[in-house]
Amino acid sequence: MKTTASFITKITLSVLVAGSIVACNKNKSAESTAAATPPSSDKEAIVYVNSDTLLSKYEYAKDMGKRLEDKGKSAQGDLASRGQAFQREVADYQKNQATMPADQRQKTEQRLQREQQELQTYQQNASADFQNSQATENGKLYDKIADFAKSYAKEKGYKLVLTYSKANPTVLYGDPALDVTADVVQKLNEAYAKDKK
Repeated sequence: MKTTASFITKITLSVLVAGSIVACNKNKSAESTAAATPPSSDKEAIVYVNSDTLLSKYEYAKDMGKRLEDKGKSAQGDLASRGQAFQREVADYQKNQATMPADQRQKTEQRLQREQQELQTYQQNASADFQNSQATENGKLYDKIADFAKSYAKEKGYKLVLTYSKANPTVLYGDPALDVTADVVQKLNEAYAKDKK
């Protein structure tokens, strides 16, 4: 889960920076007009979002983490169950092998070897399936935050929205007056609550 949080933090950072760049890349005439008009003194042109706080308070991110955690636990439980069943078969074989005829022993060993390979293949497929689910969920989170960052920057008139995270500090210091995390989290959660209905 720690790897997921780190991955999500990196995605959030990328999304917010990309969203800010997209929001700032308007057509040439808009850029020339904006260059001629300095930002108003009562509003900051650059703000930042604390991505650690965003991910811990954004309900969609929390729900996504819970879905992935549940899926991971379910897959681990299923794999453990299959592994235990295989171990019981091996233990039964080891207990009875001395009394088995050679041809039956050979057939049983071959069957157990096939089952072991099938179990390993199943484990690899389950792991790949989980990673695909994780990538899909992270992609959805990325899209939600990117779309929001673009419209948020445009709505507020920000020229650049940075992100801050202790795990990946690209901003070493930011005036707390430039921190828009609470507003971003509130609006993202409001939009997510509407989507859930």
